[in-house]
Amino acid sequence: MLSPAEIEKLYDQYIANLVDLAHDGIITVDLALLHELNLLDDIDQNQDDPEDLTQYFHVVESQEKVTLFNEQFLVWIVPKTEQEIPVTYVLIAYNAQPNKTSLEIVFTTAGVYNTPKYVLKVLQYYLLDMLETEATLTAIEKNS
Repeated sequence: MLSPAEIEKLYDQYIANLVDLAHDGIITVDLALLHELNLLDDIDQNQDDPEDLTQYFHVVESQEKVTLFNEQFLVWIVPKTEQEIPVTYVLIAYNAQPNKTSLEIVFTTAGVYNTPKYVLKVLQYYLLDMLETEATLTAIEKNS
């Protein structure tokens, strides 16, 4: 597992080159995205889900951001103010192989979507999606 100093160094690299490294661009969370990801139906349900990946992280808080990390993922939740509007950026990096971490998803929330409920729900969706994609790729490689 990466050390906190290594994680901070990666964050500095990613945030300095965010536009270039976010290969899918910066995804804006809005009603259309929540509908597309099928996250609207259970957004208000407050249930303890054993599949909730957000429970399995080490957490480091600073004034600038919250960093979540485990052996597979690095997540930075970065609150900012842009044109006097509170905005939250979430950066998700995949850390499956030692010394091979890559920024995979960057999304932002603002306005009515800038709440912990939406941030964590979208984060959970993308983490599960990344795990499913990786499992599929691994299965394909094994069959080849």
